[in-house]
Amino acid sequence: QVQLVESGGGLVQPGGSLRLSCAVSGFAVSTATMAWYRQAPGKEREFIARIYSESTTTSYADSVKGRFAISRDSAQNTVNLQMNSLRPEDTAVYTCQKTVGNYRGQGTQVTVSS
Repeated sequence: QVQLVESGGGLVQPGGSLRLSCAVSGFAVSTATMAWYRQAPGKEREFIARIYSESTTTSYADSVKGRFAISRDSAQNTVNLQMNSLRPEDTAVYTCQKTVGNYRGQGTQVTVSS
């Protein structure tokens, strides 16, 4: 059974950092292209970052390029999102997703506010 569970969200001040983690069961993260998305209240769901299967190749939305970094930990079977230099506009629910099959988690709330 495929399951994705995000963690690591919370309240952080502008300029701060958070590290999100997506714990995966049911498949090996190294064999799948995985992505992070976010959705803010009243806004469309937005692609954030992707890491390709069997590769370290990544891609990012322009809005987070240079500030966020996606990675995988094959030993822990997790996909992580390091978020630095956070801004109030980064406030959203962040979800991880297996791009094939459209499996996704419930999400974790990130709030950037002073």
